[in-house]
Amino acid sequence: MSVLRSLEARIEGLFEGIFGRAFRTHVQPIELARKLVKEMDDHRSVSVSRVYVPNEYTLYLSPQDRKQFDGYEGSLVGELEEYLTEHARREDYALLTPPRVLVTVDSDLAVGEFGIATRMVAAEDAPKPPEVELSLDQPAQTMIYKTPAPAPPPVVPTPEPEPEPPRRVFTLTMGGKRRELSSERVVLGRSRDCDLRVSDLNVSRRHAEIREQGDRWILVDLGSTNGTLLNGRKIDREQLSDGDTITVGSTEIVFGEQ
Repeated sequence: MSVLRSLEARIEGLFEGIFGRAFRTHVQPIELARKLVKEMDDHRSVSVSRVYVPNEYTLYLSPQDRKQFDGYEGSLVGELEEYLTEHARREDYALLTPPRVLVTVDSDLAVGEFGIATRMVAAEDAPKPPEVELSLDQPAQTMIYKTPAPAPPPVVPTPEPEPEPPRRVFTLTMGGKRRELSSERVVLGRSRDCDLRVSDLNVSRRHAEIREQGDRWILVDLGSTNGTLLNGRKIDREQLSDGDTITVGSTEIVFGEQ
């Protein structure tokens, strides 16, 4: 990990556990560090052989943002100054003195806003560098920054409703005529009261019944005189499958699913 990235991790770690959730809309320390570096880059003074950058940085914070650093401001300032020093070293910038960060309050700033003013300040009794005209002690224009608003939570698309399974249609076919099963019970027999009337003298008045049970259909003999056959085998009660042949008397009825 690079030195700068290590410093960023320290700055983030110094406050993340304490302020990470509670102050998400306030000024974030890592944002201060990155904007200080931006100001250093933006206020370079190029000489014949060297590039000078400001060595004094004043941070203006809103009262609420300043308050969040109570008890930690000294540690934060130290980390920010080290961050600026390392950036200047990497870019081969010249500094009149080690970077100094000052923190003050500006009541005109809203929460999440902060300003940065930079100056080149010569050390006491230090001679002015001869190779470049520097604007010593004259602060640059204060730049105002605003902490980016937290990203809105991702929009989770509403799942499409599951399509309803296709309706299962069951039928009885007798004498070439197909009839759809529309009720849970269908009585087969010779009586006019039966759901499916079978005009066959060998069929009892109420011969057999087909019942729906869950997702199954059951064939039940109702105590008929000549019995009920399913696929040629006499039954009392049996589950039906697509294509089964029911025989009552001498009449065949085919059970099917469309």
